[in-house]
Amino acid sequence: MSAMRVLILGGGSIGRSVAQALKGEFEVIIIEQNEIRAKSLSESGFHVIQGDFSYTASLLKAGIEKVDLVVITIMDVNGIKKTIQAIRNNNSEVPILVLIPDDTTVKEIISQIKKEFETDVKIDYAVSPKAATIKVIVDTVKNLGKKKNATLLSKKLSEIKQKSDSLLIVMHDNPDPDAMASAVALQVIAQNTGLKSTIVYGGEITHHENRAFVNLLGLDIRKVSPGSYEVKRHSTIALVDCQPNGNLSILDDEDLKKVEILIDHHQLLQNLEEMLPRDAFVDVRPDVNSTASIMAEYLQSLNMEVNGTLGTSLFYGIYTDTKKFSKFSTADLDALEFLAGKVDYEILERIEYPDISVETAEVLARAIINRKTFKNVIISNVGFITDRDAIAESADFLLRLEGVNTVLVFGIVDDRIEISARTRDIRINVGKVLKEAFTDIGSAGGHAQSGGARIHLGIFKLAKDKNSLLKLVEEAITEKFLEALNVKEA
Repeated sequence: MSAMRVLILGGGSIGRSVAQALKGEFEVIIIEQNEIRAKSLSESGFHVIQGDFSYTASLLKAGIEKVDLVVITIMDVNGIKKTIQAIRNNNSEVPILVLIPDDTTVKEIISQIKKEFETDVKIDYAVSPKAATIKVIVDTVKNLGKKKNATLLSKKLSEIKQKSDSLLIVMHDNPDPDAMASAVALQVIAQNTGLKSTIVYGGEITHHENRAFVNLLGLDIRKVSPGSYEVKRHSTIALVDCQPNGNLSILDDEDLKKVEILIDHHQLLQNLEEMLPRDAFVDVRPDVNSTASIMAEYLQSLNMEVNGTLGTSLFYGIYTDTKKFSKFSTADLDALEFLAGKVDYEILERIEYPDISVETAEVLARAIINRKTFKNVIISNVGFITDRDAIAESADFLLRLEGVNTVLVFGIVDDRIEISARTRDIRINVGKVLKEAFTDIGSAGGHAQSGGARIHLGIFKLAKDKNSLLKLVEEAITEKFLEALNVKEA
């Protein structure tokens, strides 16, 4: 398969940097008007055409009819308009990625081109430097916030190691999968610091699914009584998924003085500070729906290896505490994304898991990872699957995401593309939208809030291999659905 051919218009600092980053992996061609700059780029080993890229002659010289992507790196609106018009005159289909000045929008540029050149043009992707910079800053700050908590925990564990070799990890009396998974995750992190830890609880594990969870995952957890030697022999205690209240019977007031770590997602107890040592590590987040999500965040921030047992435990812990994925926060979603490839779905199914099959769990993970957002619309490609119902369940799940009001999930089952769409936008009748988008190439229908479509793969038979097929299908479905919704991709 030949390398993707990228045409970069403008060899200034941005154009050169982009070309340098893509060099080797992609076939890069640059059009640059300035003679000195063009010569310098050529000497650096780039394929350069010297000329004005808003002229057809320069574009033809660069092979505009054969390129796979055009990147416009100038920030002058008039230059952008003239260049887009020239590109579209010579290649109506090639995707265009454009840098747009902060004081304008793609919609405005398209509207001006229509007015000046009396033609409709398509801009596939747009990047605003200001918006991109803000996103990078916000993402960096969020990541630093996550790393700060994990670093403080790691520091606290190192302090404990200096005075003791062991740590007692205490769960609430009748631990559920969230508590057990979180305790095991803390045990793994503590082990990394050289601490041996024991996980204990004071009540009963009665629910059959919870007992299956312990047995199938081979969790080493022990039942102890108040005042027992197992509690007293440890100089340091960690509490996970609990706080010193009614559901924690094995610790007395003296034991609470030894609590140096507390990680929980339940509402913070008002008098907690008085009960625990002043320098205890406390991470209590009522906005997160499971402690397992917090633990997954630590593991990710500390770049720790997560095996199938731990990944499965945390995934199931999040599932139970988010009420089967019916309510969750950003932290829960980030944790699911991190754990997606680290789950043993065979074990998961054997934990008497009637609500979600192995394939549904895998498809759900894929739907989360592969989702693409277009304003408040999500489109997700789950690839080749056998269970059509998993597509509908994934669509229901993604519709719960914050800021999302319309979802389309599709996958390939045998010789056809299966599509499920959902909306909570009262202005949209999703059944009608699907009909408008796909009736000409398949069958579609549904109601105001949900619908489906089926398209036979025959129309995509030109694809060379499975990856090319998925790419073709994704491009076609995305374009048709967004067009029917009247949403621009940029």
